[in-house]
Amino acid sequence: MRSILLALTVLLLAACGGNDKKKTDSPAGPPKQMAMKVDGYIVSPQSFGENIEVPGSIVANEMTEVHPEVSGRIVQLNVGEGKYVSRGTLLAKLYDGDLQAQLKKIQIQLSIAEKTEERQMQLLKIQGISQQDYDLSLLQVNNLKADIDIIRTSIGKTEIRAPFSGKLGLKNISPGAYVTPASVIAVVNQTDQLKLDFTVPEKYTGQIKIGQIVSFSYEGSDKRYNAKVIATESSVAENTRSLMVRSIVQNKDQGLLPGAFAKVQLSFDPDPNAILIPTQAVVPQARGKKVILYNGGVAKFVEVTKG
Repeated sequence: MRSILLALTVLLLAACGGNDKKKTDSPAGPPKQMAMKVDGYIVSPQSFGENIEVPGSIVANEMTEVHPEVSGRIVQLNVGEGKYVSRGTLLAKLYDGDLQAQLKKIQIQLSIAEKTEERQMQLLKIQGISQQDYDLSLLQVNNLKADIDIIRTSIGKTEIRAPFSGKLGLKNISPGAYVTPASVIAVVNQTDQLKLDFTVPEKYTGQIKIGQIVSFSYEGSDKRYNAKVIATESSVAENTRSLMVRSIVQNKDQGLLPGAFAKVQLSFDPDPNAILIPTQAVVPQARGKKVILYNGGVAKFVEVTKG
């Protein structure tokens, strides 16, 4: 068995040597270039409208946290969770017994001062007192009236009222609690009219117009809603390079709640001279991008800017 394998090996080596000799003896010719197969695309300008989807948030038309202006103990709480309240509705009342006592004291002093002023006016008419004496009594009356106004203003600060009509949130305090100006009495959202805030990339800022209609949807519903653009931020955010846009929701739906996440669809005016090419035709470079343009029998690299 070893002899056969050896013989075969020798024959193979001899054959290889013969072939090498023939190749060496034959004259060297130019290598044949194989034709490269490529795919070409004929492109021409056409109308193209770009649509993008961006995230957004549903925002109440007005929203505020209601805080007391002064510190005190709550003696009355009228916060109905989830209820609608009208503007000026009393939400909470703080203890004002000391202020009421001061008010009564000054009112009594004012009553006496007014009577004194009336008597001195009569004396002034018959020149029973000097003008200076009368002016001092009149000054006392005016000072007491000013003190009463100050006390009434302080009493008014113990009444926490709804700043506008809206829906109350959940309460975090109870009657008898001691509150300060940092305490939150209630959160009021004006949900009769909702807003939609969303951001657009910097490249699309020139295509956002006041009065433009956008459509959106939110999680948990397949229904489409419309919103009308009313304003944009005065500058582009540096950290995200995007522009904040505010719009007014045109539809009314109980399912729309402030703070909900929205998917906003934007449709821009079509470009009548857009040139569309396949993605695989774009060749990335160290700086920029290029495509191979065939023109007049010659193929060359041309820099392009993607839209």
